[in-house]
Amino acid sequence: MRILIVEDEPKLASFVKKGLEEESYAVDVAGDGADGLSMVFTNVYDAVILDLMLPKKSGIEVMREIRAKKMNVPVLMLTARDTLDDKVMGLDAGADDYLTKPFAFQELLARLRSLLRRGKGEVAMLKVGDLTLDPATRKVKRGSEEITLTAKEFSLLEYLMRNEGKPLSRTTLSEHVWDINFDRMTNVVDVYINFIRNKVDKGFEKKLIQTVRGVGYTIKG
Repeated sequence: MRILIVEDEPKLASFVKKGLEEESYAVDVAGDGADGLSMVFTNVYDAVILDLMLPKKSGIEVMREIRAKKMNVPVLMLTARDTLDDKVMGLDAGADDYLTKPFAFQELLARLRSLLRRGKGEVAMLKVGDLTLDPATRKVKRGSEEITLTAKEFSLLEYLMRNEGKPLSRTTLSEHVWDINFDRMTNVVDVYINFIRNKVDKGFEKKLIQTVRGVGYTIKG
């Protein structure tokens, strides 16, 4: 899952970025509203964490322009001002939720997971055939057998499972699992697909991860 943080406080942006990356998210950061808006329009994000007070363009302006383009990306707005008017303004502009600074990272993480589930209409536990993945506990099982994955393997498998049955191109997979600096000319997507195949499908009669010729990959139960 790929997240954009639009935050002009470098220490806070770095703290949130590091925390999300440890949770297997791919994270990009913009330091002002104008850059953030440009990145939203240029790249594909699963969610945006947007500060209210930003240079060049405010969070409200960014929010309004995103919604004016009919983009439905979930947005969590951050505000240092705990007033009802600020919260109402953010929600009226199109934000899906808000969080007041200072905040505990675990609360931000919980709200972000809630927005991602709400945006895709998904239950917390992902299941494809006899394969289960719990985003909250980060446990993966095939039948009764627990599977250990690296952070990137987990992120790739989670994205495949969230899009069960859909053919996903290598470009789409790289956009959601790796950050903006990812070199799309490499074969790293194929390498990681092979890694998780060896853990998820090896030794099982039914193979869940399938190659879609000329497109990329999909997962089917």
